[in-house]
Amino acid sequence: MEWLITSTVRLLAAVKRVMERKWSFLGIFAVVFLGIVFVLAQYGLLPEASPEKATLPTNSSTTVSSKPIVSVEEPVKIEIKKISLVADIANPTSTKAEILDTDLLKGAVRYPTSAKLGEAGNVVLFGHSSYLPVVGNQAYKAFNGIQKLVVGDVITVYSSDAAYEYRVKSVEKQSAASDAGIDLAVAGRVLTLVTCDSFATKSDRFIVTADFVESHSFPL
Repeated sequence: MEWLITSTVRLLAAVKRVMERKWSFLGIFAVVFLGIVFVLAQYGLLPEASPEKATLPTNSSTTVSSKPIVSVEEPVKIEIKKISLVADIANPTSTKAEILDTDLLKGAVRYPTSAKLGEAGNVVLFGHSSYLPVVGNQAYKAFNGIQKLVVGDVITVYSSDAAYEYRVKSVEKQSAASDAGIDLAVAGRVLTLVTCDSFATKSDRFIVTADFVESHSFPL
């Protein structure tokens, strides 16, 4: 029993010495640390607190839109690879028949009051078609073969720096006796190709309607 009491006393004495050394060490460390901080502060070497990041309040009216920016552009060229069709497109500002007919002699024509590329509505393009064996002006064959298109065929219309892809939805022949016009106020983004002899006369014509698929900038 005596050895147990002796061992306990020695253990308590050892613990006391350790605690005394611990507090001595902590005291010395605190003095040294405060001294270093003081010196660094004198020379402006202490790091500055990083600024808090700004956050929008939950009821803020500021929102970030993920909707892509859509530009509105005039068409300058049309290509339909299936029927080897490539034609320039004019964009007159007048709806006078004589002006439109003059532009048809250069290629396809976008009807002035129809939609432009990149905006909702109907982009209406007119073009001549001719199957005579000899044609001096190739613009008379601008829309040759559009009646051969079928649902799903691809039509590409170009602006100065982007390509707009459409897929054929319908192909129909309209009689000269028909009084049906081309609807410009349509939902979504639509392309309509129309063959014609002249804006001043009525004749049988083919009408191709296509829905917008996608657009991308150059280079392709």
